[in-house]
Amino acid sequence: MSHSNISLVLTVIGDDRPGLVEQLATVISSYQGNWLESSMSHLSGKFAGIVCVSVPETQLVALKEALAALPGLRITSEASGPTTGSEKGNRRLKLSLVGHDRIGIVREVSQVLARHAINVEDLSTHTASAPMSAEILFHATAELTASASLDARALTSDLEQISNDLMVDITLDETIRT
Repeated sequence: MSHSNISLVLTVIGDDRPGLVEQLATVISSYQGNWLESSMSHLSGKFAGIVCVSVPETQLVALKEALAALPGLRITSEASGPTTGSEKGNRRLKLSLVGHDRIGIVREVSQVLARHAINVEDLSTHTASAPMSAEILFHATAELTASASLDARALTSDLEQISNDLMVDITLDETIRT
């Protein structure tokens, strides 16, 4: 008799401490959950993560209850539908940009991406002091997907219009991630 598995996306936040990921993994595996993929970070003393697990339908409720009982962590879960790969014909892009940090820069960049109908699959940002000056620079790297008809030159130009000090580098990566 076969049971169907459910994909569950967990968001986890709590005070960072040694052993936290191991504790999470132990609970998931004790309910026959399979840890598929994750993205985790330490930000301002907090642990923040997103974990996708596959779990037998018969274990779903018990796993959610066990996760909710973990001390010091706030975990939310959402069942996800069937995963679809990148749409056929889509282009993958890597974007990196550096500019003077200021309020609103992420909003401005994301508005340009939305205008070009670009999907953000992964975004990583940080700030750092500029070499040989005390100025704070904003750094962002992103993995994006867009339709085959995207005009990458127009996108670069629109991003550079945000600010005259914004350096933008876009590379097209036509390989499909598996």
